[in-house]
Amino acid sequence: MGIDGNTQVVGIMANPIAHVRTPQLFNESVARQGLNAVCVPFHVLDDDLSRTLQGIGGARNVIGMIVTIPYKERVINFCAELTETAKLVGSANVLRFDHEQGAWAGGNFDGEGFIAGLRGIGHDLRGKRVLLLGSGGAGKAIAYSVALEQPAELVIYNRTMARAEELVERLRSVTMLANVHIQAGNNDPADFDVIINATSLGLHDNDELPLSVGNLVSGSLVCEAVVRNGNTPLLAAAERKSCNIHHGQHMLYGQIVQISRFLGLDLQAEHVARILGP
Repeated sequence: MGIDGNTQVVGIMANPIAHVRTPQLFNESVARQGLNAVCVPFHVLDDDLSRTLQGIGGARNVIGMIVTIPYKERVINFCAELTETAKLVGSANVLRFDHEQGAWAGGNFDGEGFIAGLRGIGHDLRGKRVLLLGSGGAGKAIAYSVALEQPAELVIYNRTMARAEELVERLRSVTMLANVHIQAGNNDPADFDVIINATSLGLHDNDELPLSVGNLVSGSLVCEAVVRNGNTPLLAAAERKSCNIHHGQHMLYGQIVQISRFLGLDLQAEHVARILGP
């Protein structure tokens, strides 16, 4: 289906933008179902965030904006309404514009998408010891969704330990997580069943590793939230240590349906394209 005057436009904003893979996945998926919508990238610099969000809502065919690094936490300040998850974790990865109210509503599906991606290939976190690296916009949402899976333990590491401790306290305040052992800790992966990288480290081949790979245990599951073709440096190192690996693409596949529905598009899961390697 080609673009015409009835096409609904979804943006995705980031800084930098060249690495994003969501437009390819979104556009292939909606085309498979015959939906008249398109996703286009917006390269938004830090100082331009406010005027971008204030201005783009004036276009009536813009139904929303997908949000990624580094804006997931900042965009909630522009929202008149947030989903429960977005409120809890203090970040949003998608915004929907209400043209009648003239305001943005924010949602966060990073965590739900991550868990959906794990389940899609048969991984279960119940009873596992999980190490989560990073407590930024994606890390917060993933932490919440991981905790809901009832792991034996969830340890959260962040380079600024105060941020990890703040997230731990926020999660401990959630009644349904009262029986889950959650704590802040270091990034030593020894003795963990599952390690999740929710930092941005891995977008580039020369990025430093988020942990000491020498302490990875053979047979553990090492997961990425970073989406890129092929292995990140962490996954490549984990594979050499005979670990099981899980690519960031699976999280993207898991969340694209939820994001689309939040934006009012009835995208069905069976039409989501697996077009990104590996």
